[in-house]
Amino acid sequence: MSFVLLLTAIVLLLAAVAAMSLRNLVHCALMLAISFSGVAAIYLQLNAEFAGFTEILVYVGAVAILIVMAILLTRSGETPEKSVLASGWLAGVAVTAMVFTILGWAVLSSAALPQTIAPAPHTTVKNLGDVLMTRYVLPLEIIALMLTAAMIGAVIIAFKEDAPKVTPAARSGQGEPPFSPSAVLPPPSSPGGQP
Repeated sequence: MSFVLLLTAIVLLLAAVAAMSLRNLVHCALMLAISFSGVAAIYLQLNAEFAGFTEILVYVGAVAILIVMAILLTRSGETPEKSVLASGWLAGVAVTAMVFTILGWAVLSSAALPQTIAPAPHTTVKNLGDVLMTRYVLPLEIIALMLTAAMIGAVIIAFKEDAPKVTPAARSGQGEPPFSPSAVLPPPSSPGGQP
């Protein structure tokens, strides 16, 4: 294992733990974007260029920004007053580590794993791009149009303001007269009881 891969994995794990444990939602979303970037860096170091670039474009460039914009538009980024961790968080960490250990042992000791490693296929981003732009160009364009329509709809919904409704009479300047107390109160009476 190379030093760069180990450093990337440590940064990825620290960012993931920070995304779960920080109190401010905006900080959590930014840590999530850093962890997505760490996953993309690991893909790129393992010579999976398409998966790495897709991770950057889809998750870092779209999902993380969407989460940040949703937090900012709903104004729910305030820091909570009490702790976000439950009282039994240590027991949850212990159970998670135990389940992870058991699942890892079961996968590694399984007879279904191939004993010989197959040669890696030689697929580059250029080959995938050629196939997408020739054979699958119509589905690619349809997906692009759908995503554009969804983005425009999200922007329209986000910037829709609750404007006060204006009646046609108020628009033309013929609204109701201003409120006057004499229209509601009875006329004053004289001391003799007669108006």
